[in-house]
Amino acid sequence: MVCAKVKPAVSGLEQEFTGKVKSSNVDASTPEAREEIVALGFRNHGLVIRSADGSVLWKQPDHEVNIDDVRKSLRGLTGS
Repeated sequence: MVCAKVKPAVSGLEQEFTGKVKSSNVDASTPEAREEIVALGFRNHGLVIRSADGSVLWKQPDHEVNIDDVRKSLRGLTGS
């Protein structure tokens, strides 16, 4: 299973990759999230695809997120 942290605009990926992707939204303004954002190299927010164990498999920062790139990555990671 691949976990993707996504904004509501791309949360439909869970339905698109049924049974293979679990999505969640994270409030980027909390202190805990700020630490993670900095560790990921993001300025404000971004999209992260993680493995089931939490390892980062793919990421795009801030306003560079391209949904077509996300889908391509998920297809490769899930074998879809």
